[in-house]
Amino acid sequence: MTAWRDVRAAEPEFADRVRRLFDAHRHKTIATLRADGAPRISGIEVVFADGELTFGSMAHARKGADLRRDPRFALHSATVDPVDGAEAQWPGEAKISGRAVLAAPGPDDTSGSDRFQADIAEVVHTHLNAEATLLVVEWWTPGQGLRRVERE
Repeated sequence: MTAWRDVRAAEPEFADRVRRLFDAHRHKTIATLRADGAPRISGIEVVFADGELTFGSMAHARKGADLRRDPRFALHSATVDPVDGAEAQWPGEAKISGRAVLAAPGPDDTSGSDRFQADIAEVVHTHLNAEATLLVVEWWTPGQGLRRVERE
């Protein structure tokens, strides 16, 4: 299992940039798979703590049912538009995908909610280069480390 601490240990500067994007706004989105295989997008909050990336689902929610049936997920940070004339300052957006591992509820949790830990397969940061002339995509995977491409 690849935890957030593993990403941070391998590429601390990259991991810190990604985390800042996730921490910048409370609400993110998560993609899960419905029983019929169709995608589902839901709002979600995530927590980076103790080297783990965790998130939850309210009791009887469809997103939790999706993840218990098929643990594949994709998380997306909040998206903000670049400011006209200051595109080079746009922080970009971040994505994390992997598998959701059902975690034991906390000792005081009687809500029946689901809590998941992320088994991370890929982390992505998309942003502009310093001149704001190229789109930069950086991505990290456990097997291949950090890679980068620039596109017009």
